[in-house]
Formats: sequence, structure tokens, C-alpha cells
Amino acid sequence: METEFVDRYRRLGITIAYYRKLAGLTQAELAEKVDISTTFMGQIEAPNVICGISLETLFKLAKALNVTPAKLLGDEG
Repeated sequence: METEFVDRYRRLGITIAYYRKLAGLTQAELAEKVDISTTFMGQIEAPNVICGISLETLFKLAKALNVTPAKLLGDEG
């Protein structure tokens, strides 16, 4: 994927991984909660893979991790 927001995608994946681990979930468990494949979950979190996600997936991840979407995006003060 070619994008000018490479750093934001990386940060999003790292932030999702942080909150997933904080919640005590594996990638497989979180993937199941948000109805995506474990492979896709791994791609989202991988810092060397730029992987876009839909807003629907972002909202589901935030809900499953009990945080706001803004917190995952790093846009919450």
C-alpha cells in the first residue's frame, strides 16, 4: 500500500498490540472477537506491514479492547 501516512499505520498497529496485551488477549482471541482472520490481525499489528483497516474494524477493535477509537489512533489528549 502506498500512502503518506506510513508512520500513522505503524503507530496504530503498535497501539492495538499494546491494548490487546494489556487486555490479556492473543491475536487469535482478538481476531475472533472482531470477526477477522488471525492472519489479518497479525498484519494490522506488524510494524513492517502497512495494512489499511476499515472504520468498522477500527470501531470493533476499540470496543473489544474497551478503549475509544481516538485512543487507538493516538488522537486523544
